[in-house]
Amino acid sequence: MGSFLLLFLVLCPILASFALFPLRRLGKKYRDALVLAVPAAELFGALLLIFLPASAVLPGVCGLGLGFVSGSLRSLLALVTAFMWMMTALSCPEYLAKSENTSNRFYLFYLITLGALMGVFLAADLYTLFIFFEIMSFASYVWVVQNETKDAILAGSTYLAVAVLGGMVLLVGLFLLWHLFGTLEISALGPLAAALPAGERPMLTAAGFLCLFGFGAKAGVYPLHIWLPRAHPVAPAPASALLSGILTKSGIFGILVISRNLFLADADWNTVLLVLSLITMLLGALLALFSVNLKRTLACSSVSQIGFILSGIAMQGFLGEENALAASGTVLHMLNHSLIKLVLFMVSGVVYLGVHSLDLNVIRGWGRDKPFLKAVFLVGAASICGIPLSSGYISKTLLHESIVEYMHHLGHGISTGLFQGAEWIFLLTGGLTVAYMTKLFVAIFIEPRPAEGHAAPPRYMGAPTRFALGCGALVLLVLGLTPSFTMEPVGVWAARFLEAGHLEETLHYFSLTNLKGAAISIAIGAAVYVFVVRRFLRVERDGEISYPRCWPKVLDLEWLVYRPALRGLSFFGAVCARLAASVGDFIVFLGGKLLFLRAPGIFVPKQNENFGAYERQPDSSLVKETFSFNLMISGLGLIIMLLYVLLQ
Repeated sequence: MGSFLLLFLVLCPILASFALFPLRRLGKKYRDALVLAVPAAELFGALLLIFLPASAVLPGVCGLGLGFVSGSLRSLLALVTAFMWMMTALSCPEYLAKSENTSNRFYLFYLITLGALMGVFLAADLYTLFIFFEIMSFASYVWVVQNETKDAILAGSTYLAVAVLGGMVLLVGLFLLWHLFGTLEISALGPLAAALPAGERPMLTAAGFLCLFGFGAKAGVYPLHIWLPRAHPVAPAPASALLSGILTKSGIFGILVISRNLFLADADWNTVLLVLSLITMLLGALLALFSVNLKRTLACSSVSQIGFILSGIAMQGFLGEENALAASGTVLHMLNHSLIKLVLFMVSGVVYLGVHSLDLNVIRGWGRDKPFLKAVFLVGAASICGIPLSSGYISKTLLHESIVEYMHHLGHGISTGLFQGAEWIFLLTGGLTVAYMTKLFVAIFIEPRPAEGHAAPPRYMGAPTRFALGCGALVLLVLGLTPSFTMEPVGVWAARFLEAGHLEETLHYFSLTNLKGAAISIAIGAAVYVFVVRRFLRVERDGEISYPRCWPKVLDLEWLVYRPALRGLSFFGAVCARLAASVGDFIVFLGGKLLFLRAPGIFVPKQNENFGAYERQPDSSLVKETFSFNLMISGLGLIIMLLYVLLQ
């Protein structure tokens, strides 16, 4: 039964996607029913899988076969994936109602991506994970270009470039791991890495960083984060919720696998992860603070939250066997971020359908008279800010306390000072999160409407979308209000995948010590909002309010570094190709001259229909056009190459 469930979760959505077009010919309602039924079946199957740990193998597929296994973090991520697909499926018909001509395409890759993501989370080995990782990347590309606008096509090219480059680098890393261990089975990597001779550790490190590059590209880790702020604003809101909420977790899952099994006790590896996490969280928060586009702000916020999660992975390595706090905080923040972005991006979809814009200067004040939407957004905003009594407060507290715990282990010294700096960046980023989420909430739900106004439709949100938003917000509320009964058991259970230690004592989440960190972040956020946002990022003139674009375009990493670098590489490659071709042409020309130095000439007609004169042409020109001559030159080149190899 368990093996069947595993294969069902992975293969059912992919196979069901091919029934979409025939069902659409029968009627739109049949296709929509299938799109809703498949995630519902996946959700039911994922719930059953929690109680039925299992494994399954498809031998011979893609040569090495595909392996799947459930349990712990894998089952949790499968459950979250199915829940998010179920909720977004409820809102898709309403959101895509005016683009029916292209909705079939969206739904096709919507289901394929669901199956591929299940394959990533349930993979028993890195080979299976890689195959479904690539299927997921290419299938979700269609979401980004769905609207077919100029911005969507540009964002799609960025997304695809990062995905392809990341996939190729990841594949090279997997080749090195296969060379070292002869297997890519996840459960076997840890013991094999521990027994690896010291002389082969550099190759393992190289393989690890290649894998980190590949997985980090999908997770949105700096400096590979460039696709998130560009892709999310142009994709449909349901797709944005999934891209930000759960597809980024596929990259985090890969980083967890590599870090936990290959480099858990490696101080250099964990230091790199911690530095990357701090840069990612702080940069993402700054980009979100300066953004004036609702979905772009939420996308940059996702970059920042990925930094928080990455810091938990790093702290697991530093804490070693006492990493229970860091492990639970990591998996719980993965869960929280997924649910938070489900709610916030679906709210952005409702706003877009009502105003047909995401610019804060246009949507300002649109939600003033919409209490349900305001309450749902407030739940998501409070959670992502880590406000006490919210779910985000629990996971951020665990991550923060893991840093504090490690500083206690270190005592006093320079290294303690370094981690003290990391703690303050953690708290500062939390404060910036409070500032930019306050900016969004005030702009959309508190500020007065623009002078020209925007007419609010009498029915701005359908019942299915309202139900989906309510369910997402309700889950966040329940998790935040009952952490000891819900979040703590879930965190301990999911952290088994990371072989985390046991919590030595009951955690008091609302003690003064733990509330202190949240209070510091809230105070920083209030100060940033009052003295930065209200003074510099919000302009009030003649009673009219506007949010200027203050972030300089010249600091866009894609246009500042990556695209010029690619153009430079393309030019360099073209020059090298031209030189290589010229050398080959010269060798052929020189060979012809030497071989046919005394060859007699013949007469050939000129290629001029108005003049019938003849000119002499050597026999060598005729010989050089034959297959025999080309074969001879190719053989000569092969002999020279073999001699070069043998003499090395």
